[in-house]
Amino acid sequence: MKTFIGIDLGSTTTKALVIDEARNVLGRGITNSRSNYDTAATIAKQEALVNARFHLFREALGRTGALNGSLEDFLGQLERDFRLEQFVEQLADLEHTCRRNAEGTRFGEAAAAVGTALEELFRRLRGEAPELFAPGAKRKSDFFRDIAGSRYLAQGETLARETGVRYDMLLNVFDRSIIEVENRIYGESISKHLLAALDRTFAAMPQHAARGERIRAPIQGMLDMALEEAYVIGTGYGRARLPFSKEHVRSEILCHGLGAHVMHPNTATVLDIGGQDTKAIQVDPNGIVESFQMNDRCAAGCGRYLGYIADEMNMGLHELGPLAMKSTKTVRINSTCTVFAGAELRDRLSLGEKREDIMAGLHRAIVLRAMSILARSGGIRNEFTFTGGVAKNEAAVKALKALVFENYGEMTLNINPDSIYTGALGAATFAWRAVTEEGKVVEHREAA
Repeated sequence: MKTFIGIDLGSTTTKALVIDEARNVLGRGITNSRSNYDTAATIAKQEALVNARFHLFREALGRTGALNGSLEDFLGQLERDFRLEQFVEQLADLEHTCRRNAEGTRFGEAAAAVGTALEELFRRLRGEAPELFAPGAKRKSDFFRDIAGSRYLAQGETLARETGVRYDMLLNVFDRSIIEVENRIYGESISKHLLAALDRTFAAMPQHAARGERIRAPIQGMLDMALEEAYVIGTGYGRARLPFSKEHVRSEILCHGLGAHVMHPNTATVLDIGGQDTKAIQVDPNGIVESFQMNDRCAAGCGRYLGYIADEMNMGLHELGPLAMKSTKTVRINSTCTVFAGAELRDRLSLGEKREDIMAGLHRAIVLRAMSILARSGGIRNEFTFTGGVAKNEAAVKALKALVFENYGEMTLNINPDSIYTGALGAATFAWRAVTEEGKVVEHREAA
């Protein structure tokens, strides 16, 4: 099967999206951007291709009718078991790397005690791993570094109290090791993990074991089918670092404009608030960019700003929006400067303002800054599409809707659940056009 891939290398996350010859979306993948951009791009693409496999599993199993209405439950369990298999492999790699680095660290007499503590720490991490991927399990992140890091630190703190090993030594070993592990690629294990996950799923859902062969056969068939990379286009904040020739790179503006048009064909104005910048784009009825404006190099009004506020509040980034939604009054925030945000935040708290009201004011200030960028690009035209990671923040959406109505009146506002992939979708569409409309070919085609 021919596939066309778009990769959006952002400052915070790297996204990839796969479409087929009919421009159907087969799969999406995301990973945290890291210092090694080549690795981030490879892993995001790998995740998108894995997601495409699950899409193909769904279609193949749906045709057989073997799961009798339990298709989504079965695939949900299969994906959780697959993620568990991946996690266990990376955890083993992290343990090996931690122990090697501990041996090479000058801990003196404490070295043996650190090694023993690491052995026990990873025994506990392996034991609790299935719970992290159980149905209904709540994780703040799906990235290995975040999951393993939070559990390592929690277990390490407990072990330090129990054994007397200094916690900072365990922390030092982790910090030295996680960078190595997260920059390794485990693509060769994917088929093995999928088949092992299938065994786990049958064990967890024995009611389907009797139809095992009817279920295994279509899954194996989809695993055996090659996904040929007909063309790949890269974009994003870090596009200059992508391991592609210039011919395979497009600007963020072009990709977000086209991606928004593909998602919502009547789009006229696009606002993208990402981790590092904010873009206001005007497109014509064909998704071609007519004009655009971007913020300056300041991080105010971007995802980085919200991340900084989350750190100041000792909260997760995902908690900011729900907290702001509890607000009962508007607090005026005078500065959206990241440098001064912490000071103003502390001043507001010292004056007795409620955290939720401050958060609502901060979200409104961010959107006000975006509105000024929109005005410079030509204003807002119907339909208006909001994309980027911040589009998932319900408080930002609420503030945007209110300000759009206040300044422009009733307007159709599109927010797609997969809006974080807008740039990657635009890039994949450019890849499709390169082959089907321009006749371009890749000298070396890969199959996954």
